[in-house]
Amino acid sequence: MQKILVANRGEIALRIMRSAREMGIKTVAVYSDADRDALHVRYADEAVHIGEAPSNQSYLVGDKIISACRKTGAEGIHPGYGFLSENAAFARQVREAGLILIGPSPEAMEIMGNKLSAKAAALKYNIPMVPGTEEAITDINDAKERAVEVGFPILIKAAAGGGGKGMRIVESVTDFEEQMQLAVSEATSAFGDGSVFIERYVSSPRHIEIQVLGDTHGNILHLFERDCSVQRRHQKVIEEAPSSVLTPEIRSAMGKCAVDVARSVNYTGAGTVEFIMDDQLNFYFLEMNTRLQVEHPVTELITGIDLVKEQIKIARDEAISFKQEDLEIKGHAIELRVYAEDPANNFLPDIGTLQTYMTPKGPGVRVDDGFEQGMEIPIYYDPMIAKLITYGKDREEAIGRMIRAIDEYSITGITTTLAFGKFVMQHEAFISGNFDTHFVKKYFTPEVLQTDNEDKALIAALVMEKLLGEKKINLTNGVPLESSNWVKNRKSLS
Repeated sequence: MQKILVANRGEIALRIMRSAREMGIKTVAVYSDADRDALHVRYADEAVHIGEAPSNQSYLVGDKIISACRKTGAEGIHPGYGFLSENAAFARQVREAGLILIGPSPEAMEIMGNKLSAKAAALKYNIPMVPGTEEAITDINDAKERAVEVGFPILIKAAAGGGGKGMRIVESVTDFEEQMQLAVSEATSAFGDGSVFIERYVSSPRHIEIQVLGDTHGNILHLFERDCSVQRRHQKVIEEAPSSVLTPEIRSAMGKCAVDVARSVNYTGAGTVEFIMDDQLNFYFLEMNTRLQVEHPVTELITGIDLVKEQIKIARDEAISFKQEDLEIKGHAIELRVYAEDPANNFLPDIGTLQTYMTPKGPGVRVDDGFEQGMEIPIYYDPMIAKLITYGKDREEAIGRMIRAIDEYSITGITTTLAFGKFVMQHEAFISGNFDTHFVKKYFTPEVLQTDNEDKALIAALVMEKLLGEKKINLTNGVPLESSNWVKNRKSLS
């Protein structure tokens, strides 16, 4: 492949293009009306307009992607994540067009894209499963009996689901039928498929995932784990590698299971096998994501492997150039997803213009982003601005660098998750490693960010006062700085 089209936008499009450029491969960007001036459009060797701002009129239209390949002579397509990255129909369309998809086969996508067929494939290799049903529920009375056998609380889950949609926790048998109907209705609305199944509810779970790579020569290996337990609305916010709770023995066992799951569908390319882990460190297969993950940088930092380059090499029919025994964990990496969201208002998305946008730098800091100062955050797409990743010789250093990087990251004009990220980094539960997917529910309230925001405003006010040589300031609601609590406290500590 001498030229590839990146069927995505924002930071992931730029991240893919940079690896391709290092390999001497030309890149083609596609863009909607909203992304006409986006950084990935400027960075690519060529760019093709594919439609109006809504993704269902641009980035999700497979015909337009194929047409852009024909127009530019691109031989391969990298879908990134989101949009068409796990769409088996699009993968077949690419294959039928005589093009190369930098990703797994449509057959692997299809099997792993449905939680029930994924479980069936994994069971061939005796992968541990959360007790529950192994097929879609067709008879509600039979399902209720099975739920009683498994034991309450139980979890009703959409077979085609993700992101918490079509998911219901049921505490008792009397609530079962009502919650079942709600789950089926939500699954039908969200995915066009009302199939649901039940599992025992793991009350204090860790979300651990294993990165895998497979090539067309039968080689499949894993690149260790990521802990993605800090989540809001069932969506990851902070990820780290390695996990702070895995022993070498558990890591090895999970790695073998992940490789076997990939082998069950003859997997090629980069993928992630996700597990849920209980408070006794028992792990169970959850699902497989048949694409590059948002959090892949933490794996790259602890292994030294460029996963995008490996994806491209595998798509070119090259064998993986290293073996499992060649891989080792070096250091520790943490990623914070910097979203245009308001943590104090239930993480609701925020839109606006990046009036100030200055990224942190220095040792052990990586920023994958797709914005610059003056750009607008469009309403049409995921509100992620950037991924802030820090690396250290150990977890303590990685956390310290993350706190420093958050303090250096300057964004104004919109509300972001930076302050939330700092709250997590400084919380005893995170520092100790004693946390689970309920971290936000257990520990976070909007009030914890209020004092920090007030202090930042006052610090800014002090700076402005010094610069302007003034004695009074407006940012304290008319209260002179020398009378403010922050300054009083500051003087008492100095």
